[in-house]
Order: sequence, then structure tokens, then C-alpha cells
Amino acid sequence: MALNSRICQMLKIEYPIVLAGMGGASVPALAAAVSNAGGLGVLGAAACAPERLRDWIRQTRKLTDKPFGVDTLLPASVRRGKPPQSGAAPADPMALAAEYRQFAADFMASEGLASADGEAVRRAIGGRDAEGGPPLFSKEFFEAQMEVVIEEKVPVYAAGLGNPGPWMDRLHANGTVVMAVVGKVQHARQVVESGIDMIVAQGHDGGGHNSPIGTISLIPQVVDSVGDRVPVLGAGGISDGRGVAAAFMLGAEGAWVGTAFLATEEAGIEDFQKEAIVEGGDADTVVSRSITGKPARMIRNKWADAWVAAGKEPLPMPYQSMIAGPVMAAGIEAKRKDILPGFAGQGIGLIHAVRPAAAVLADLVADAESALALASRFR
Repeated sequence: MALNSRICQMLKIEYPIVLAGMGGASVPALAAAVSNAGGLGVLGAAACAPERLRDWIRQTRKLTDKPFGVDTLLPASVRRGKPPQSGAAPADPMALAAEYRQFAADFMASEGLASADGEAVRRAIGGRDAEGGPPLFSKEFFEAQMEVVIEEKVPVYAAGLGNPGPWMDRLHANGTVVMAVVGKVQHARQVVESGIDMIVAQGHDGGGHNSPIGTISLIPQVVDSVGDRVPVLGAGGISDGRGVAAAFMLGAEGAWVGTAFLATEEAGIEDFQKEAIVEGGDADTVVSRSITGKPARMIRNKWADAWVAAGKEPLPMPYQSMIAGPVMAAGIEAKRKDILPGFAGQGIGLIHAVRPAAAVLADLVADAESALALASRFR
């Protein structure tokens, strides 16, 4: 059974498999490799300062003549300029800044981590390319990113968080296909009303920012709610062809795949983080707000565990990244898998080696086709 759907025609790709826009991992080399292999590569640009994002887009165009996409975050609470609220964090997160910075400093001392320089911190969490640039994860930062996406006329734009409605007319005027990642039926309905072209329904199994709802429950409910208006891609813990086939059987018309592409030669993460993916199993991830301030699934690590042990509530976005940034940079420089192994979904136990991205995509397609053919015999 050939793996094909209307998503292929809409995105002008061979296979309905889309690389998740994973910050730090979905760099130009990986995005281009996936596009060249017949899927849709997507740049994970959430923490890319505007000029770096422009450079990434132009690098990708040099590496492939196929369509590709850009993924950024558009959290409504920040984009609208309102004081972010999350969990039990106070209305004025900066009131805890000194206390939390000391907590981070004490953690680094206890783990023998040396302080990284400012450039290393910026590399770890994104940030300014030059003095005077917009602060990371601020309203101005998100808006400046969107101006680059529009000016560069990227083929596909994906909102990894939030609603791109305010930019929809300008994106569509460029011929850009617009998608949004959602974790609830309510969110799917909201973005459809804004004129979105397709939706990614990403369940709790997925790595990075994700939903409180399990993948196998979320996908069919989103399909039933909005699938008659826009195509839906399934996401969340899909790490092999059987997962892709399952997404189709739940009503999706494609798959948004992240973790399977982390352990690839082209992924932009560190080698020790790729090793952590290969070594990980089904119970080795945890959902934590300790890095970005929003719930995100990552490989279990001492930094996330320290917040639980101390009974501290991480600050909301964008403040938590200011606390976590120096720790993450130090963990990267020290190549500490126990400090910063990285974001990943619950399907990491299906990944056993670091391989070329093209080989990963080819196996996803072949195994999905085989699984769907097998399933058809039981009808």
C-alpha cells in the first residue's frame, strides 16, 4: 500500500511525513535531508534570533530545492503582552529571580559544573545575535521572527505553540502553507477558525512541549472535530512505521515525527545527546517545566529532578529559560548526559542507532506501508 494522502499534494512532497520542528535539532542539514528524501523538513527555530533564522532559511535553500518549513512558538500570553501565569508561579516572577538564580548556582556547584560564557549560554537557549536584539521569548522576539518568515516567503510555516491567526493573511499572500500544533480539540477548533491549512494533533507521548492528552485518544477526537475542514497530522511518540500507520488508522492523513530524527547524523544536537536517545527506554522520559517554563517532555535528568526535590515551581515562559540557560550551557560544555540529555518522546526505546536521516525516513515509509497492508488483511 503506497503511503500517500492529500497532504502530499498540498505540501508538494512524496510522502506524508513531516519532520517536527525541534529546537536545536532540526537545523538546516536535517531539514534539507528530510526534504531531499521525500518528506517535509522543518526548521526548529523556536529559539532562533531573527537574523539567525534568516540565515538558517537561506542555508536550507542552498541544501535543497524541495519544499521545507519553519517552526516557531507563538504563546498567546506572551504575544499579547500579558504577564505570563503558570501553575503556582507568582504574578511577578522577577520577584523570585535572585532566589532562583542562587538555586541554579548551588545546583551547578553541587554537580561540579563550571560557568559557561555568555555566548555558550546564548547557544544553549537561543537569544540575541547582536546587542539591541529582542530578548528571547518576548513579544518582540516572536514578532521579529514572524517578519523574517514572511519576508523570506518560506513554503511552510508551523506554529509549534499558539495561533498564527494574526499573520495568516500575509502568510497566505506569499503562498505559504500554514499549520499549527495542537494538544486539545478546543485548540484545534480555534486555529481552524483562523484559516489554518492543516493541523498537527500532538499527544502526551511526544517530546518537547506537548499535550496532557494521550496520542491515541487525541488524534481521532481532533479528526472527528475538524478533519472535514482541514487535514490532520498525527504526532506524539511516533518513532517507527507502525506508529505512522497507527496515525493513519486513527484518521490522520500524515505524521509529524520528531524523536526518530534526533538520533541522526544530521541532527543539530550534541553527540552525547544522541547517545542518550539510543540508550533510552520507554520509562526514561519526564514532563517538566524546568527548562522553558512550559510543560515539556525530556529525558529524565538531575536538573528536572532537582526542582521536584526542592518543591519549587519553575517560573513561566520566558523567565524560566533565563534561570535554566546557564545550567544548560554548562551541561553541554561538560557533555553531561545526566544534566542535559535533551527533549524526547516516549518512543525512544524504538531507536537503536544513529543513522542518516534519509535511512530513517525510508524505514518509516516502508514499515508504515507494510503495517497498513497487514492491517487491511484483517478487515
